Parts: sequence; C-alpha cells; structure tokens
Amino acid sequence: MSKGKNSAFMLGILAALSLAHGLNDAMQSIISAIYPLLKVNLSLSYGEIGLIALVYQISSSIMQPIFGYIFDKRPAGWFLPAGLLCTMSGLILIAYAQGLYALMAAVFVSGIGSSIMHPEASRITSLAASERRGLGQSIFQVGGSCGFSLGPLLAAIFVREQSGVAKFAILAFLAIIALIPACRWYSSKIRRDRLEMSDMGGLDAAKGCLPAKTIWITMFILILLMFSKNFYSVSLSNYYTFYLMSKFGLSVQSAQMLLFVFLFSSALGTLLGGPIGDRYGRRLVIWWSILGSAPFALLMPYANLTFTVILSIFIGFIISSAFPAMLVYAQELLPMKVGFVSGIFFGFAFGAAGIASAVLGKLADFYGIDFVYGICAFFPLAGIVAYFLPRVRSIQAMKKSN
Repeated sequence: MSKGKNSAFMLGILAALSLAHGLNDAMQSIISAIYPLLKVNLSLSYGEIGLIALVYQISSSIMQPIFGYIFDKRPAGWFLPAGLLCTMSGLILIAYAQGLYALMAAVFVSGIGSSIMHPEASRITSLAASERRGLGQSIFQVGGSCGFSLGPLLAAIFVREQSGVAKFAILAFLAIIALIPACRWYSSKIRRDRLEMSDMGGLDAAKGCLPAKTIWITMFILILLMFSKNFYSVSLSNYYTFYLMSKFGLSVQSAQMLLFVFLFSSALGTLLGGPIGDRYGRRLVIWWSILGSAPFALLMPYANLTFTVILSIFIGFIISSAFPAMLVYAQELLPMKVGFVSGIFFGFAFGAAGIASAVLGKLADFYGIDFVYGICAFFPLAGIVAYFLPRVRSIQAMKKSN
C-alpha cells in the first residue's frame, strides 16, 4: 500500500472513531442536560442532582484505568461496541426511572459505557495517528466535544418528558455501525503484528529520556492541572443552565441553547489544541489554555447576560484546548501504557467532575448558585503550576535524535 493510501486510510479510521465518540458523548451529555427536568419530575434537590452526577462519574473514573490496563495487556478489536451497548442501556433505564436510586443505577450503567469507550478508542487513535498524535487526539476529541455540545440542543428540541430520553438509544446503534471499519482494522492489526504495535513508542524508547522520578512528578502535575480544569469546567457544563435561569430568569430551553453555545466553543478549542501542540510544544498549549482562561472566568460572575455568553465562549474555547495536549504529553511519558494512561486521564477527568458536581450541588443548596460561580472562577489560576512541567520533546523526536 502506498504512503498516500495508508495516510488516507488512517484518516478514515480517525474519522470513524471521532464520529462514534461524538455519538456516545451526545448520549452522555443528554443526561446532564435533562437534570432540570429530572429535578422537577422527581422533586430532587441540588444535592441529589450532584449525587446522581457523582455516581455516573465515579463509574467512569474507577473503571476507565482498569479497562485501559486490560486493553494494554490483552488488546481485542470489539470492546467498543460493548461499551456503546452499555450507554444505550443506561439511557433506556433513565427514561423509565421513577426514583433517586433507580436513576443512580441507570447513570452507573451508562458510565460503564464511557469507561470502555474512552481508553480503548484513545488507544486505537494513538496507533492510527502514528507520529501526529496531537492531531489524532484532536480529531478524536472534537468528535466527542461536538457530540457533548449537541446533547443540550437535542434535549431542548426533542425531550419534553422523561420517557423521551429513550429515543436517543438509536444513536448507539449508529455509533456501532460507524465503528465497524475501525474494529476490523484494529483486529487485523492485532493479528498481523503485535510486536509492531508494541514498538510504536515502546518502553525501550522511553528509557533514558526522563528519570522515573521526573516522569511520576510530571504525571502528578498533569493530574493537578486536570483537576483544576475540570473542577471549573463542570461548574459550567452541569450547572450553567441553573445559573442562567437563576440569575437572568431564562427558561429551561433558552438556558439549554446557551449551554450548547458554550460546549460548541469548547469543541472548537479541542480541535486546535492537539495540532498546535504537535508544532509548538504541548507544554506551551497546557500553560496557555488553563491559565489563559482565568481572566475571563474571574469576570463572568459580574457580567450581564450578553457578556456572560461572550465570556463563556472565550472560556470554553481556551480551556478545552488543554486536554489533547495533556493526554498526548502523558502518553509519551509512558508509551507502553497508552490505554492505562488514557484511562487515568479520561477517568480522572470524569471523577474530578463528579466530585466537583457533588460538592458544588451542596454549596448551591446552602449558598446559592451565584456563590458557586464566584468560588469556581479562581480555579483556572492553578494553571500556573504548568511552569514546572519539564521542557521535553516528544518521544518520536527523541528517537530520531538518538
């Protein structure tokens, strides 16, 4: 196969993974988008909404590193459709849940779907992208971000009652169809050349690049940055509709539309973060994206409706560009454990968001949603710790120079 054809084939695999990621995350974001509906239907408090979100995020946080570790040790080509079936089952259960505990069980099932999808699809993305991992992760992530941003819009248009959530199970079927080419390619690759898969950034290449102590300190810094990013992001994604309704008196549908605007701006930022990191360095992207959003975050609690929407667009665009750069940076530190690393970072992202959601829900019950936004505005300032990330080239660049 010629190089040109091979490149086009890899782009096709990345596109299929991105599409499936988008459909999966659209289903997942519908859950948070209907929190106001569930709150009214089942007479839930903010704290109970936060607890539901916590259960969902913990199911992803706990299981993603475990699945990632298993996928590294025993790769197989058809795990992704199984994850999508879990997501689909969770949505159907949510549609007919009649109490807090039934909802908690339903979102737990849906969370298992994400815990399979994210580390495994990210691992396949890394293989398909070859040396342009930042671009590959951005293509994969932008699908998820676009899908996640569409969830509130779909909910606003099509969901008028709780049982209407079940109709979105068809998205899981479409995602499975989209994944067939990627699953066949990956299965064939596993059978064809396991050694080649291990050699793409293998452990030997990583040895001598950085001391083990430096690697784990760097991982700790990256996780700290991920926590600050997601603690703030969850205040927008999970409670933005409540904030707009409380402060500006918007309807549920109008607030959901503005949530879509914020999430769509985040998708655009995700698309740029990876390729910029490939070209100019991932450390620079991480530094700029998290700390760069701080001035806008600090202004938002004091803005009127128009400027709140404008500031949310800037915040979403800037802060979301960090994730592809952070993920690939970590993958290149531990290149033999791509699935495990992906599981940690996707899992930590979800877990931190779940903890934040529960904490923020309780704070909102006691002090009000405006108070929550005032506190969260300071979290992007934690991006200053990116200064301590080592200035390293990618593993591929190191291999070429040796």
